[in-house]
Amino acid sequence: MAIGKWIGGFLGFVGGGGPLGALVGFCFGAIFDKMLDAVNTPDSQPKENAHSAFGENESYAFTQQRRRQEEGDRNSFFFSLLVLSSYIINADGKVMHSEMEYVRNFLRNNWGEAARQQGNDILMKLFAKQKEIGFASYHQTIVEACVQIRANMDYVARMQLLRYLFEVALADGVVTHQEKEALREIAQLLAIREADANNIFGSNSSSANDLDKAYQTLGISSDATDDEVRHAYRHMVLLYHSDRLSEGASDEKIKEINAAKELIYKARNIK
Repeated sequence: MAIGKWIGGFLGFVGGGGPLGALVGFCFGAIFDKMLDAVNTPDSQPKENAHSAFGENESYAFTQQRRRQEEGDRNSFFFSLLVLSSYIINADGKVMHSEMEYVRNFLRNNWGEAARQQGNDILMKLFAKQKEIGFASYHQTIVEACVQIRANMDYVARMQLLRYLFEVALADGVVTHQEKEALREIAQLLAIREADANNIFGSNSSSANDLDKAYQTLGISSDATDDEVRHAYRHMVLLYHSDRLSEGASDEKIKEINAAKELIYKARNIK
């Protein structure tokens, strides 16, 4: 498998171990271990004196640290998305082509063709792991992964993750009983408030009005606070902004996010 730039970058809480770290190791094996070691060498860390001649060493180090943290957050979100996708897609024992295509298109439209190809390869690896250890053991891994996600990912990001998983399950036109149970369990494990989960599961983009669609674009409910709206917008821009992505982002997606933000801000009179 060709290693994307993201996997050799700063992986945040995913690269720090736990069930998600174990799954990353399974998907990439020795190649991942070698690249992670390279990232964690002293030479790969920000140089405090890199700009000392210009009196900018502190601001440079801070900027580098912040960018690495943002990269880690994004990459952790990306891998968590794929891990939970593998569970939802196979929750009813059937890997539906329409659900796989939804994930592939989501990755390509938002992160480029390389992300689609690598995401698909990762999913295949995860399906193989599930088959190897059995559904019960893989389910326990998912439970532990959700606990890890909950401890390291903020509420808005977890809501966006849950909304995406619901859309994956809905890709074939129906959410089966097994998928509903899996989604409800993930919502509880991620500590999503019941009202927010119900809002997500009850949404239908084909019948929603423009404001409802705007909330869906930001991955939050209409009951979100103004601060949660602001945070959701910043998080989505971080995920899809071309300056933060290895393969570039869709200009149309950024336009959609900005349009959603403007609509919600106007409706709420947020300055």
